[in-house]
Amino acid sequence: MASMDASAAAGHRPPVLHIKGRILVGPDPVDGVRDELWVVGGRVTFDRPVAAPDTTTIEGWVLPGLVDAHCHVGLDAHGAVDAPTTEKQALTERDAGALLLRDAGSPADTRWTDDREDLPRIVRAGRHIARTKRYIRNYAHEVEPEDLPAYVAREARRGDGWVKLVGDWLDRETGDLGFCWPRGAVEAAIAEAHRLGARVTAHCFAEESLAPLVEAGIDCIEHATGLTEETIPLFAERGVAIVPTLVNIATFPVLAEKGEAKFPRWADHMRRLHERRYATIGAAYDAGVPVYVGTDAGGSLPHGLVAQEVAELVKAGLPAHAALSAASWGARAWLGRPGIEEGAPADFVVYDADPRADVRVLGAPRRVVLRGRVVA
Repeated sequence: MASMDASAAAGHRPPVLHIKGRILVGPDPVDGVRDELWVVGGRVTFDRPVAAPDTTTIEGWVLPGLVDAHCHVGLDAHGAVDAPTTEKQALTERDAGALLLRDAGSPADTRWTDDREDLPRIVRAGRHIARTKRYIRNYAHEVEPEDLPAYVAREARRGDGWVKLVGDWLDRETGDLGFCWPRGAVEAAIAEAHRLGARVTAHCFAEESLAPLVEAGIDCIEHATGLTEETIPLFAERGVAIVPTLVNIATFPVLAEKGEAKFPRWADHMRRLHERRYATIGAAYDAGVPVYVGTDAGGSLPHGLVAQEVAELVKAGLPAHAALSAASWGARAWLGRPGIEEGAPADFVVYDADPRADVRVLGAPRRVVLRGRVVA
């Protein structure tokens, strides 16, 4: 692995690859399947090269590089981490087949990874923006409502087309989850982000924060455990996406147990959100709410969980093709990145079996191809 990565970093020309089998270029069971492709100069082509004597052939079932649309590269439970730890996190995602990451908030500067040919591409949302003393220490800019639009503008310029707010968190005065912002502040902040060409997402566990954020024009909600029969239609009507991070929601009972002595109301609320998590996300999907895969790796969770999150969406009632799209074709289109198409960068994952028949196949990639090189 070390020599391969060094070769990539040195800019050596990637080999010609011939990929045979079932190339899943889209969700359609007929039109979305090709029998072969080639990789020339690190890019996809469906036209056989005129002369390629040193071609390497790989066979199997192929998906576009997977997407983890909510992770935190450069972050751990205590805040920003050093470059070697950041590198290890990114390589763990890559080896799991996640080749496109939306970094949903980090205080670390990870721009240096863009120069590494062997690391996944990262779409950054800048640093979290939270209300003062209403989020995890060392993670966010902690500001008051009057300063929210200015900080949103700052992170819109720092990120890659996204800004991350903390919409709700534990309110120590009430002892429960509570919305962090006045309506006017989030309306002004989201309008400023949109003026600068950025989309806005927000961390939200509870029910009360959702309608104000959607009505203010937000583009996405992370976690979305507080969705109800009243707010799901609003999300569907406005086309507001959700990234459920069900592998993270699985930790709610442990969090509740740890906090119950001091905040029993909050602990009970967290347990109730956890208990109905599958029904909540299934109902959102059935109503037409866009759903994408994200793991929330990099805080308290390890990286490399994208396959587990796809399986969790299937448990929540998404058909296999929809769960796969949420981690591949659909997610890439949502983030404005290509899949497997003529001339696109050759970022894809090869499997031994059809992931449409059993999404658990995603947990065991045979080959990972990044920028035209077999990296794992």
